Amino acid sequence: MHFINVTVLISGGGTNLEALLTTMKEEALPVRVVQVIANKAEAYGLTRAKQHGIPCRVLSGKADALQLLEWLKDLNTDLVVLAGYLKKVPDEVLEAYQYRIINIHPSLIPAFAGPGWYGMKVHEGVWERGVKVTGATVHFVNSEMDGGPIILQESLRLDDDDDPVKIQQKVLKIEHQLLPRAVALFAAGKIKVCQGRTTITNEVDQR
Repeated sequence: MHFINVTVLISGGGTNLEALLTTMKEEALPVRVVQVIANKAEAYGLTRAKQHGIPCRVLSGKADALQLLEWLKDLNTDLVVLAGYLKKVPDEVLEAYQYRIINIHPSLIPAFAGPGWYGMKVHEGVWERGVKVTGATVHFVNSEMDGGPIILQESLRLDDDDDPVKIQQKVLKIEHQLLPRAVALFAAGKIKVCQGRTTITNEVDQR
């Protein structure tokens, strides 16, 4: 079985990281998380990673672009997964890993997406507008914030008494299923990109 090397980038609690690691184990995915990188030393996701014996690194700030690129190449990263990572990925990394960086976003892109829309701000916006249907999206990352080709989306219908916290909890359940699915599809070579659109194929890429 051919395994792919995955680097996960985080900024906070790392629940999507935990969901990915759990799914990898339960479904025997051909995936290795070779490192977890955070832009905050206090990110609890680093603790989760260490509990699984995964090497952790923290970006220093000014040298993020070169440092991140060096760390990705150092461990032969095949796929970069943004799991609650709240910084813009440097252009140098985007160029080196085109269509090999994916992100999970807590809305149905293009709704509540782009600059300023992240985390609880998304769910607050959904609640304030009285949105009836929301969800989560996994997409490739490019230079446009939340603008890369969409890989997977899943929706849910909201109840009238849902507040931003309840919405966040419901969407997180979807995120925890959607992100591992996208990683598994990538590992199997089933995601194809053509003219800015993705298709999911039944063909396995023999890498």
